[in-house]
Amino acid sequence: MAVSLRRRISLSKPFATLPRLDDSAVTERAPLTQISAQCMNTAMLIYKIFRRPEWNHLRDTGETAGAPIDLADGYVHFSTAAQVAETAAKYFADQSDLVLVAVEADTLGPDLKWEASRGGDLFPHLYRALRLSDVTWDKALPLGASGHIFPEAHMFHGPKTGPSA
Repeated sequence: MAVSLRRRISLSKPFATLPRLDDSAVTERAPLTQISAQCMNTAMLIYKIFRRPEWNHLRDTGETAGAPIDLADGYVHFSTAAQVAETAAKYFADQSDLVLVAVEADTLGPDLKWEASRGGDLFPHLYRALRLSDVTWDKALPLGASGHIFPEAHMFHGPKTGPSA
């Protein structure tokens, strides 16, 4: 059920100075981060963690249906910036040769669904193959003494430079 964002928040600026929102894209299931990104007219990055052979497969073939868990569940699992560290700790705790991939959520269209998962949080799930052309950037995700070391400078608004070689 679509809800009007303008009816749910009070604004200190006149409507004329705010970006035009597509109310049909804002639903009760949409997480606040999605709405915030739309309001700021900024792309929201979502993240996928790959083991090196999985990433190499995507680079070599141009697309992937994902890791074994993705194949079993029927969609490619992603995390938001707020969720990805916990995902790494839970599913990749002792793995060191990982690649963190960022994708602009709004470029995935209707194939991206936000669904309740771990702890009732909404997670992005892609119901199609992930294409190399979807990737905004990729970075090594090294394992440090107390967990994975994330590239913090790129976690929210990294420049769209395309996949690294």
